[in-house]
Amino acid sequence: MILGVIIGEFAPNVQSAFDTVKLHNVSAPIAIGLIAMMWPILTKVQYECLPAMFSSRRLWIHVGISLILNWIIGPLVMLAVAWATLPDLPTYRTGVIMVGLARCIAMVMIWNQMARGDHDYCAILVIINSVLQIILYSPYAVLFINIIGNTAESSAIHVSYGNVAISVLIYLGIPLLAGILTRFIVWFLFSKNFLLTTFLPYFGPLSLLGLLYTIIVMFAYQGHHILHNLGPVFRTIVPLLLYFLIMWTFAFWMMHRLSVRGGRSSEHFGYEITVVQSFTAGSNNFELAIAVAIAVYGVDSDQALAATIGPLVEVPVLLALTWVSLYLQQKLSWGPSAAVESMTGDSDEKNGRGDVV
Repeated sequence: MILGVIIGEFAPNVQSAFDTVKLHNVSAPIAIGLIAMMWPILTKVQYECLPAMFSSRRLWIHVGISLILNWIIGPLVMLAVAWATLPDLPTYRTGVIMVGLARCIAMVMIWNQMARGDHDYCAILVIINSVLQIILYSPYAVLFINIIGNTAESSAIHVSYGNVAISVLIYLGIPLLAGILTRFIVWFLFSKNFLLTTFLPYFGPLSLLGLLYTIIVMFAYQGHHILHNLGPVFRTIVPLLLYFLIMWTFAFWMMHRLSVRGGRSSEHFGYEITVVQSFTAGSNNFELAIAVAIAVYGVDSDQALAATIGPLVEVPVLLALTWVSLYLQQKLSWGPSAAVESMTGDSDEKNGRGDVV
């Protein structure tokens, strides 16, 4: 962030240099960075686990809870906190809402692993949310920005369904397809053990490099704008912080109550499942939100800046919440936990190979 702002303030021609070649209204260097953020992460997803979700009624119950948290409650909570904290900043508010509409498919796997959640269930949710975002992100953007948030003040910030849909297909569809092909080609040519123990540990860090590179470039675009609008920038942090805390706390509390309520079904709501549900509900796919905001509104827009602030708030907050999770695992009482592997019927085979996300 600091490096990008310095470049943007003292190298005023940097934007025109990056805009020489564009991909759907996004300069090629930024487009490359956005795709690079998603590709390695989507290569780590266990697509081979997807058929297992159709074999268990209990797994469908957990998927149903996640869909309600992520695709009904989550967007509404972000809409509410955005309007409550940014009523006079419609452009920044729009960027925050776009972050709330993008359900997490990337960093949630990191948080889940750190907090010792269920790997296989997390992988299934990542696959489902990846597919649903391609289908739902465009109509959700139109609904929450053009219709629900439609005011005379915000009429100039409407989104086009076509522009959002194309952006989603480019910046989620391309890396999703690349991730699937990369995973199974490496698996086929070498072995699954090579994929998990050799290829992914070296390929995975490209996501972080892509994120850092994209943030530097975006803040270089925004450097002058940021220095002269520090108030709105800091105000944008407030709704994001509230959203992460509200969604994570509510999901964790609800799942814990289901775990200790007693009865036969409580065994399917243990700590491992609670971690997956709470971190999936409490985090967002900021990569997609950034990409769409840039494509629709421009890289130097308030919306793109607000979306970029998302990961800078999410990462430290969710990191702290992983410590909270591990603490609560020891301090709270939990019902007997039935891992998702037992629902799919192949836990022994997976555990024997050390097959984790």
